[in-house]
Amino acid sequence: MLPSTWIRLVSQNLPNARRLATVSAGPTSCAQRKVRPISKMCGWQIHSYGSLEEVQFSDNLKMPVLTSPNQLLVKVTASSVNPIDVAMIKGYGASVLNAMRCKSSIEFPLTLGRDFCGEIVQKGMGVSSRDLDVGDEVWGVCPLHQQGSHAEYVVVERYCLSNKPENLSKIDASAVLYAGLTAWSGLYLTGQLGNLLGAISPVGGGRGKKVLVLGAAGGVGTLVVQMLLAEGIDVFATCSTDAVEMVQNLGVSYVLDYNDPAHVQQLSSVGKFDIILDCAGKGTDYATSVPWRFEQYITFNSPVLKNIDDNGFATGMYQNAVSIVRNNLASAGAHNGLVKWGYFVPAPQGIAYLQKLVEKGKLLPIIEKVFPFDRTAEAYARVDEKHLRGKIVIDYN
Repeated sequence: MLPSTWIRLVSQNLPNARRLATVSAGPTSCAQRKVRPISKMCGWQIHSYGSLEEVQFSDNLKMPVLTSPNQLLVKVTASSVNPIDVAMIKGYGASVLNAMRCKSSIEFPLTLGRDFCGEIVQKGMGVSSRDLDVGDEVWGVCPLHQQGSHAEYVVVERYCLSNKPENLSKIDASAVLYAGLTAWSGLYLTGQLGNLLGAISPVGGGRGKKVLVLGAAGGVGTLVVQMLLAEGIDVFATCSTDAVEMVQNLGVSYVLDYNDPAHVQQLSSVGKFDIILDCAGKGTDYATSVPWRFEQYITFNSPVLKNIDDNGFATGMYQNAVSIVRNNLASAGAHNGLVKWGYFVPAPQGIAYLQKLVEKGKLLPIIEKVFPFDRTAEAYARVDEKHLRGKIVIDYN
């Protein structure tokens, strides 16, 4: 059974889907703390890598400014916390992300937070008013190498923003894009589920295919299964015992408890999967021992950044190449298909695809818990505990 502390809401446009939310009461919002100079804001930052204790609140942060004509300044109203935020606190990806910054910004202090909802307060000269204008409510994402959204204001590039779907609240809107774009890129860029057209446009595709989702109860998994169902794809999913009912309520008919050994035999009778999508962090080595046949095995647990962090760029890339070749040779030896890595990609066609599904009522994020802005550190701690049932969101008001 699901925890009784969750509030279950049935979406009118998404049959059988349950939105799980617990809103934590907390102190007053940042804006109510005190009057600050117009060039200052409050937010959460780290000044070095380490434990979650590095995340510190300040109400005297410098307001970000536009540095290119295609940027916009957004006042953030809600944002989510993703596992990548916790990983970055601990130094994950530091070598590559610093190289990507190309001296355009310093490493510290670093503001985390990838996806958000907010209101445009300033825009560059290259952004047409017919496209986006001051006062518009938007949702967006921050690329990993840029400053994030866990502050009152964030500067983002035009391609990372879009008008917020009217049928989503700010809480729901802030919980879609990072996990959703990760899911979309895994399916349509890495997996080519919709062939070339599905990769370069928001058309989707893949009807009639058969996909197994490992770890369907987390932030990425809950969105993946809804995307697949919307495309008419046969969806099979695994999750833990306490999440089976939740995943079934999303519309998945074949949900198996990975703690039950019988699920291996049950899936073996299904035949070959077009894609096995690893949203559970199993990694590429699991593909060599997976008991099911597949055309493609795609995992979001790539060793690329960690290998470079640990061994430098040249040696790290060599280890990455050896790893993916070894895994594919082992897969071929077992008469299976390709083993691949999937990544978050902030692509505008991906945002447009997710927006299309949301506006049709076919995609709704599962929210496990909402924290007030002043308790952002607690939100990080919850994500660090893992075994999430949907997304963790921060409400700024």
